[in-house]
This record gives sequence, structure tokens and C-alpha cells, in this order.
Amino acid sequence: MRFWYEKSRKAQLQSFLLMPLALLFAMVSHARRWLYQRQILASYRPRLPVIIVGNLSVGGNGKTPVTLWLAEQLRKRSFRVGIISRGYGSQSAYYPRLVTADDDAREVGDEPLLLAKRSGVPVCIGADRRKTIELLQQQHELDVILSDDGLQHYALQRDVEIVVIDSQRGLGNGLLLPAGALRESASRLKSVDFVIFNGHAPQTWAVDLPPYATMTLQAGQAVNLLTGEQQPLANLTQSPTVGAFAGIGNPERFFQSLEQQGFHLTLAAPLTDHTKPTPEFLQKFQPCTLVLMTEKDAVKCQALCQQDPKLAEKCWYIPVNAQIPQLNHLLACIERKLV
Repeated sequence: MRFWYEKSRKAQLQSFLLMPLALLFAMVSHARRWLYQRQILASYRPRLPVIIVGNLSVGGNGKTPVTLWLAEQLRKRSFRVGIISRGYGSQSAYYPRLVTADDDAREVGDEPLLLAKRSGVPVCIGADRRKTIELLQQQHELDVILSDDGLQHYALQRDVEIVVIDSQRGLGNGLLLPAGALRESASRLKSVDFVIFNGHAPQTWAVDLPPYATMTLQAGQAVNLLTGEQQPLANLTQSPTVGAFAGIGNPERFFQSLEQQGFHLTLAAPLTDHTKPTPEFLQKFQPCTLVLMTEKDAVKCQALCQQDPKLAEKCWYIPVNAQIPQLNHLLACIERKLV
């Protein structure tokens, strides 16, 4: 919610009114973690090491690029990697489910489908992490499991915890849900293994941080939604009317990046994270000569090519790749945990 990241009096009042619910949420959250830590509630220990890539706050922070980057780096070091995801927003008839690059985003979820398309490693979705891991192990020879999200899923034991934080939004007002954006208090960062800031690292922070790294997202060549043709972004900046939409956690970051690349946006339309664009929404872009979207949105628009090829021909998506300068230090620490 927008007021989580604002400092106006109205935003502060909204947060204040929700504080009783936030206190209740904090009590339940702390009690639940305490029960798992003391093994009063049972948790599952897989035979493979598990790396969690998660968030402290709700909304997109850059987990998917980090997961893709980590899968690639581990594969380069001869680790056989599998990825599990809850499959938020998926409507599959069964779970757990192995995800393939040809699946429908409506059935398996947009992020798992993107992970399957880009990573080259097995991906499995399901709310029951034990069953998803066991299915992966039955179907593939693996050395390590990457969990896309699941920091607060204490029923699954883990070997490495990585938290991704959006530098632009930080931890918002620092309050727990629903008064703020946090699933757990900022003090939880003291117990994780690594923090990755999506953007610059802050000069000051509320708590002592574990080892951390910074990440930038490097845009690749734009890809046409209909034909698959690739073009450098600079070749497209002269389009007279440019529209853009993004159904990610922080759409404004995408729009700002386009403007930094030299695009002058005639229409910039944010969507709620994981939302599939409707035909009515896409009709807004008919007057545009160029329509830009994220790769995550592109996997949700596969049917557009058949339904409206003229509009699809104007649509281009922009894949991004994580760049983490502290690569060697970060991976060395992770490898020590895995061997």
C-alpha cells in the first residue's frame, strides 16, 4: 500500500489506526517462530541444502533476478540446482507441479514461469515445500535447492538465508503488517546470512547488518512479443508515442529506468503485482506506436499474440540481468555453507 512508504500526516494517521492489528500480527509472528525454533512445531529437513531468497517486506524487491543470478552462478560451479516456489497466483489443477517453459502463466504463476524460461534448471511449485522438494528429487539429480521466497516459511529448514531489499523503498515506515510493509521486524536481518540491496547500499541502517552486497539490474535487448525479434533499446527511443505498463512490486522503478534510457512515456500504467493485463486494459495502448513491458509481464501476455497480433507487434519486453559486484565474496560464503 502506498501509505507504507509515505511520510505525510495522512499516511502516519493510517498507520496509527492500524497499529492494534500490527501488534496482533507481531505477537502471532513471534510466537510462531518461537515454536519452530524450539521444535514444538515440526519442521522438515531435506537431504539437500536449501538456500532461501526472500523478502522482509511484502511486494517485489528483486528476488527473481537474484534467484536467476544465483542459479546461473551455482551451475557455473558445477552445482545441480532446483528451484521451488509457492506459485503465488497460480491456478493449477494439482500441486506440487513441475513447471516447463511452455506452461500457461495462469496455471503456474508468472514468476515460476519466468524462472523456468530463463534459468535452465528444474522448477516446481506448491504451498507444501516438502512435497515440492521431494518431487524435484524424484525427477532430477540435484545438489542444492533454491527457494524463491519462503523466508517466513519456518516449516522448511534452511542452510542459507538471503534477504533482498529495494533500496528506493527500503523497509517503508518500519512497521509490521498491516500498519506497514514488514512481515517481520527489522531486527530479523541480524539473523540472516546475507542482504542484497537492489540499488545502492544505505549509508545508515536501523540494525546491524550481516554481510551485504549491492545489485544493479542491467537491461538486455528489447524482445518483440509477437516475433521474438531483438533490438537494442537505443533503436526504439525515437518512437513518437511510447506506452509502458508493469505488474511488478515497484512499477515506478521500471518507468524511471525507461526514462533514463531515453524514452519519453506518453502513457505509464502500473498494475498490482502478479496481475494479468486484461483485454480492456491493453486497449489503452492501441494509439501507441510502441508498448514496453517487463519480462515478467510478457509471460502473462502470451495469448495476446493470438488475440490481437497487431497490438502484440507493437509490444516489446525488456529482460534484465542482475549485476552483483561482490560476486566472488558472496559465492565463496555460500559455497562454504553448501560443502
